[in-house]
Amino acid sequence: MTGTIDYGNLMHRAMRGLIQEVLTAVQSDGLPGQHHFFITFDTMHPDVEIADWLSDRYPEEMTVVMQHWFDGLEVTDEGFSVTLNFGENPEPLYIPYDAIKTFVDPSVEFGLRFETQDEEDGEEIEEVEEAPLQAVEEEDEPRKDAEVVSLDSFRK
Repeated sequence: MTGTIDYGNLMHRAMRGLIQEVLTAVQSDGLPGQHHFFITFDTMHPDVEIADWLSDRYPEEMTVVMQHWFDGLEVTDEGFSVTLNFGENPEPLYIPYDAIKTFVDPSVEFGLRFETQDEEDGEEIEEVEEAPLQAVEEEDEPRKDAEVVSLDSFRK
């Protein structure tokens, strides 16, 4: 056993497990009530699978919305796959949990942010932050397409 408890890594795994548990429930029962998710992920993560045109358009990170229409949600221990609609073009995505930068459910003002910071010795560490969010006003008409959004409006 080492001389310290790695709370950062433990929190990192617990929060990724929370995302997996939420998505597993959605896979079996659908999205309850007004719940919906903004998921920002690193498009350069080696295990992310997205269409070439999406990675060309979003070469660093991308935010998708799971709300009114999504199909084929499959949740595993490593990540999840889902088909979303981009301008009437259904596209399959595979997103490993380790690629997720933020997971936000604005309907209940819940959000997780995973930040990578460089330590002095050059190693990277993950910092997990749970951030309360301001309520997001919903549109009257449901959106059919996936959206890429900026989360800057949710940050304090």
